[in-house]
Amino acid sequence: MTTIDIEAEIRAEPSPGAAHRATLLASLGWVAAVGVLLFWPDLTFQPLVRELALCWSVVAAALVLLGLGSRRLGRVGRWTAARAPWLLALGIGAAIWTGLTAKTGLLPQPFFPTPQAMLEVFLYDWPKILYSASFSVWLLARGFFFGAVAGFLIGIGMGWSRAFSYWATPLLRYVGPLPATAWLPLAFFIFPTSGSASVFLIAFSTAFPVAVLTWSGIASVNRDYYEIARTLGASPLFLITRVAIPAALPHVFVGLFMGLSTSFAVLVVAEMLGVEAGLGWYLQWAQGWAAYANMYAALFVMAAMCSGLITLLFRIRDRVLVWQKGVVRW
Repeated sequence: MTTIDIEAEIRAEPSPGAAHRATLLASLGWVAAVGVLLFWPDLTFQPLVRELALCWSVVAAALVLLGLGSRRLGRVGRWTAARAPWLLALGIGAAIWTGLTAKTGLLPQPFFPTPQAMLEVFLYDWPKILYSASFSVWLLARGFFFGAVAGFLIGIGMGWSRAFSYWATPLLRYVGPLPATAWLPLAFFIFPTSGSASVFLIAFSTAFPVAVLTWSGIASVNRDYYEIARTLGASPLFLITRVAIPAALPHVFVGLFMGLSTSFAVLVVAEMLGVEAGLGWYLQWAQGWAAYANMYAALFVMAAMCSGLITLLFRIRDRVLVWQKGVVRW
């Protein structure tokens, strides 16, 4: 890390006094949510009111402790203080959500479930949600892996070899932009199982952006690097693996991020149409039974899963490209 990066990080961190006040202020939002939940009468009977109040009280108490001990907690205290505005907004949002659904009915049930109904879903239906999430992760991991590898190899071939690019470019231009969901009928007809068809569709949606960005990265490498390496006796394999690919990695990771986003959309569609498990299947099942709380729970888990996978890819990128930090702007 350079001196400029260290100074910027120091400036971004709040002072101990500001961190103390920000975290304590965030706890007030959750105290307000508990007050709305317990002391404002519900229009209709709501389950698990005390249990939800206990959960929110634990969050408020934890924020109070983090605020009082922010000076001694070091990185944890700074991390909490930096996210204190969001934590405050979440507490206020929980209070507003409760008021609009359970207390006033401005958002009618069951189309807009209350926080208590959401807690009930996670408490009593968590085995099915957990199994669906694990199935989706496994399906997405296989499709994303095969698609990323195929797109990476195709992009290297197109960026390095003119002959390969001559034959591959028209196919990539005409076939690649087609949405993967358009191949659903053909994929389910060709492949023996719906799971293998879903893996193909996810791989297809991932391969195109990875191939295009890898191709762009390989083609944009400074030719002086190749000349210097050839002067030192480098072989073509060395030029590809030690010069072209490392220089193109920032482009490759952009393609991976794009491929992950598109593959997640294809995953949900494929599960809703042909797979007998997964979050997409769970979402359609809940919709069929008009279980709106279960639908929102599935959407929440989908968002958390997608955010977690993107965060993991960011960590991998930071670790792989640590040698380019300060040279390439991320």
